[in-house]
Amino acid sequence: MKVRVVSTKDKNLAESQHAGGRLQDIIRRNRSSEALGLYAVCSAHPQVIAASAREAHENGSVLHVESTSSQVNQFGGYTGQNPEQFAGFVRSVAWDAGLSDDQVLRGGDHLGPFPWRSESASVAMDKACALVRACVLAGYQKIHLDASMACADDPKPGLDERAVADRAAVLCETAENAFRELAPNSPPLLYVVGTEVPAPGGESSSEQSISVTAAGRVQCTLDAFKRAFDKHRLEDAWERVIGLVVQPGVEFGESNVFDYDRRKTKALSVALPASPQLVYEAHSTDYQLASSLKQMVEDHFAILKVGPELTFAFREAVFALSAIEHEMLQGKAARVSNVRETLDTAMLRNPSYWRDYYHGDENQLRASRSYSYSDRCRYYWHEPEVNAEIELLIENLTAFSPVLTLVSQYLPLEYEAIRAGTLHASPSEMIRHHIRAVLHKYATACGETL
Repeated sequence: MKVRVVSTKDKNLAESQHAGGRLQDIIRRNRSSEALGLYAVCSAHPQVIAASAREAHENGSVLHVESTSSQVNQFGGYTGQNPEQFAGFVRSVAWDAGLSDDQVLRGGDHLGPFPWRSESASVAMDKACALVRACVLAGYQKIHLDASMACADDPKPGLDERAVADRAAVLCETAENAFRELAPNSPPLLYVVGTEVPAPGGESSSEQSISVTAAGRVQCTLDAFKRAFDKHRLEDAWERVIGLVVQPGVEFGESNVFDYDRRKTKALSVALPASPQLVYEAHSTDYQLASSLKQMVEDHFAILKVGPELTFAFREAVFALSAIEHEMLQGKAARVSNVRETLDTAMLRNPSYWRDYYHGDENQLRASRSYSYSDRCRYYWHEPEVNAEIELLIENLTAFSPVLTLVSQYLPLEYEAIRAGTLHASPSEMIRHHIRAVLHKYATACGETL
């Protein structure tokens, strides 16, 4: 791959484009063998979004944020937000970080019937279409059309490629119709398709390995989607398909991470067609090594999705600050926070988000609820009582500045930054700094850091 050299001309050109145009430029350059990519922040957590906006501003790059169909939908999702509310929130955070609208790319991840898969296909698809319409009207520009999950009345063991593609085309048609209601000159919609789509959240069972998509499947899958798009008279939309989801052999589960092995994807890397000009979108890249992420971008997995690793980093920072608080303030503050206990109580009260993912005896389950790579505790941070404890934690460590020796013990990355004078020793800043360490790994792999 060529080494990226950013000229003033390149930088000015990028800044003159809307975010979707910048992504398309990155794709063109990646297909021309430049080591460029873009990572997508698949999270709705406020601290993650704030950290991501700061990272994008510092790098002069695109803030690419995507909400999943489970996080945000017309019924509120598990965050309690609909697409319009989430889009407004992201816009507000971006503005606060100094980003313009043209530097923000909002996307929908796994937009399809997944949240309603326990219902009949007709009902689930009606709800999926309503979600897609709501996302487009809210200003989402990048749409992942995901109809890969079977619904309650679908045949077993699941849908064939033709059925998945046809349902995706129905969703695309809904999106295109909604787009016509937007203001003239709105940035065009961009699409991601695929049939070998990892489950939302990246959770896997205890397999010993993950099968890589066969290179021969690439053209077959694209042909199936092309036929479906043509059937629905979506020829123009087909030219705006910029990503194909495949399985590059990366995944994570309760306590394991499957690392990228480029030897297994060599054939896949050269299987992309000339038209439409697209790249692979890699899901579940969380916890990959920095060197692996760089190799993935070089191998045309140019859109990297990350989510749970970011809230995992948030949890690490919050738990560390809680330990610092307890060491410092027992008997000093009116009350020390009980973040960990309150979080676990919330998870035990409503086990629906983790019960099917964690296994073992009670000690193992307790450890997984807090520390698992699957990070199922991310579904509970929005609970009012958990938020109240985090607010108390931040209030206490703002009133009583953290002792640096304790910061060194529990947050060594932040300790080094504080000592170097690049980080203020406030709890909120330390949390965002910890999240940004993950983001910086992705930004570097994508060639965003200068």
